Amino acid sequence: MIIRIRTNVGQWRVSSLTPTSLGQDILSEIASTRGHTIIYTQPLSLDPAGHQPLNLEQSLQEQNLTHGSMIYCRVDPSSVVAAAGGGAGEFDATNNHNNGNHPANVNDSVTVPTETVTKPTVQTKRRILPDGSISIIEVEEGDVNADAKSFRKGMLPLRSMKMQWTLQEFVEMDNKFVFKIQQQKERWVGSGGVSLDQQSAQDFQSYLTTFAFQRQRFGYLYGKFIDEEPDPQEVVDSRPKKETLFGTELPDTEIKYTAKNKMVLVEAIYEPPQEANPDSAEGFIALEDPTEEKVNQLASMLGLKRVGWIFGHPPREAGFQMSSAEVIMAAELQIEAADGVEETPFVTVKVTVGDDGNVSFEAFQVSKQCMEMVAEEALEVGENPGFCNVNETFTAIQEGKESRTVDNNFFLTVVPIQQHTSEMLVSDFPKANRDHDVRQQTHDEMKKQLQKSGSAGWTFVDLLADFNLLIYLSKFLDMETDLVKICQSIVDRDVPLDDGYKLIIASMA
Repeated sequence: MIIRIRTNVGQWRVSSLTPTSLGQDILSEIASTRGHTIIYTQPLSLDPAGHQPLNLEQSLQEQNLTHGSMIYCRVDPSSVVAAAGGGAGEFDATNNHNNGNHPANVNDSVTVPTETVTKPTVQTKRRILPDGSISIIEVEEGDVNADAKSFRKGMLPLRSMKMQWTLQEFVEMDNKFVFKIQQQKERWVGSGGVSLDQQSAQDFQSYLTTFAFQRQRFGYLYGKFIDEEPDPQEVVDSRPKKETLFGTELPDTEIKYTAKNKMVLVEAIYEPPQEANPDSAEGFIALEDPTEEKVNQLASMLGLKRVGWIFGHPPREAGFQMSSAEVIMAAELQIEAADGVEETPFVTVKVTVGDDGNVSFEAFQVSKQCMEMVAEEALEVGENPGFCNVNETFTAIQEGKESRTVDNNFFLTVVPIQQHTSEMLVSDFPKANRDHDVRQQTHDEMKKQLQKSGSAGWTFVDLLADFNLLIYLSKFLDMETDLVKICQSIVDRDVPLDDGYKLIIASMA
């Protein structure tokens, strides 16, 4: 499972964890890849403010941390080891401690140096061993050649990795750090593209309109990946039925074709806790979400899953689709959805307003190459939001020339987008985690919604089938018993809802 760590020097990821891993294992993994010299000015915490420190002796599942969860900390930037890139060779892992500060090794709470201690100047180096494990070593300053003698910036010289190199070995080693930027024409979504529930999309854009689209915001899309059946005529006419060798069909090698592409059917939008922050690269700061596990569990009960994300942004100049921070975030979410750098129909939807006042929705995916570069931490947020900076350890070849930046549009593939009216859910209940909204999630709002039962053709279950209302009810009803049965009646309207639940919910309202 992956745990994301948002720090004051960027976002990190720790991937070699399981639900039974301890909080201490996160620190150990950070130390093994970023050096044992990190000075934490705020310990690992469940909230950005640091009021809920991570318990290092408890398992991750005991602290409600799941795959993709975000935790927080602050560190002394001068003590952080640069992230490893490329996955091979030996890397210059961190800085000199020129100021004489003794680097603190934090294992439980914040450790802030309170006195200056003179210590010999050293550098730490990260060495990748033959078995793939990473070893951190310390070397004296005089033992390290300057970057001019390094194989690549941030790495040791070739002789420090291996005494003798063949030309082929050198080329293979160097190619691991070179990306030839190519625009991906193939998308991983079928011709149906992504279809948004009209009511959910309208509600999201209406909230953005409250701030004239000057406040950026994001949400997660929940729905289904719908398999698209291949054209039978195409299968018969153009696809081989068996494996061939020199044009001859081989016996017992029948090829079975399955639908590769999928349509993304979005049934609901959930907006997690966040703070609008125009100074951050994304325009917002994602906060820890204590209900994330319940939201995903509810979605599963309804036969849904997280299929994408949506964000809104202010008007931009023509051709500027997504910022570098948005591209990197999209790649990270695709990697999480695919459990690695793999093809996935997970989509990114953006909404904004044009100069003419018309609101537009557009859908994209980032390319597999973008996912690879983000996984290797080869892409960074730069000063120009329309371009991704290339980490100095790597080389990007764009249009035949080396470039230190990459136009974001090279990473994007366009996905067709349309709208539909959900046959299973409504989207009337106020949305969670919104400030300055005239409607908030309350029992009174729930009462207003459920009072429509019996009028205009609405049934109690029809009105209860609201994703955000169900999330609100999860605060008061048991997930394992009550909401399981409620969701069964929502998914299959032939399954009647027990009158007892109607009385319980009506009494709450």
